Amino acid sequence: MLLDPRKIGMAAVLAALVGLLYQAVLPDLVLDWWHDENNSHGFLVPLVSLYVAWERRDALRRLAVRPSAGGGALLVLGILVLVAGGVGAVQYVERVSVIVVLAGLIAFNLGWGHLKALSFPVLYLLLAIPPPAMVLNQVAFPLQLLAARGAEQLLFALGIPVLREGNVIELAHTTLEVAEACSGIRSLVSLLALALCVAYFFHRGWVARTVLTLSAVPIAVVTNVARVAGTGVLVQYFGVEAAEGFYHSFSGWFLFMAAMVLLVAESVLIRRLERRLGDGGGRPGAA
Repeated sequence: MLLDPRKIGMAAVLAALVGLLYQAVLPDLVLDWWHDENNSHGFLVPLVSLYVAWERRDALRRLAVRPSAGGGALLVLGILVLVAGGVGAVQYVERVSVIVVLAGLIAFNLGWGHLKALSFPVLYLLLAIPPPAMVLNQVAFPLQLLAARGAEQLLFALGIPVLREGNVIELAHTTLEVAEACSGIRSLVSLLALALCVAYFFHRGWVARTVLTLSAVPIAVVTNVARVAGTGVLVQYFGVEAAEGFYHSFSGWFLFMAAMVLLVAESVLIRRLERRLGDGGGRPGAA
């Protein structure tokens, strides 16, 4: 079904207005992706969303175009959220309002059926927005303690004398502190984005998708424990210098790659289990 040129023009005008509204918010978000390696997955998230939307193009063509006034209300709500975030100087709220505005634009111009069909790619965009500092701080400290405790047990199993107090690990020659940056919280967000992507493209059932997505949490925790323990091993046998500089940077990337491998291996095992149970693995349809 061909769209009315007037409706296309209206959509273009609305998109231009939204661009003006977010002329400060979106560039600042991109800068966060660029300058913070923990948020660099933000560059990939919109690409995945666009691909999923493009993949559903045939299903979208079959849907009737039914512009909704309710979508206009959702659009206005998103703009109000943007204003509220600006007035309250809450950056996260300003950024999240982009998702609400986008959903409102789809429903207002195309209808709720189109929004439902595009619900996954729209909601997936939330993973491109770095969590607020308040949430990170609340989650980071328990993860710091968990990483320190796990590293303590692993070092002890390797025969290395160790004493832990909170998130501080005492070794024979030095002291290691599991700081917020080493809590694994930021890599966890990236791994969740990857897990959702793998779950969507390679699994049909919601049980398999949920299990795979949630497993990103223990995988991130285990790999982070291995990183902290590895630092302790290097310090114990090769000195503090060995655990600084190149190793500190490289270990983060290496263990994130290891987490990706574990995630993919789990996906393969789940697919095999799905086939054995007769559910049929594979890529989901457009519905």
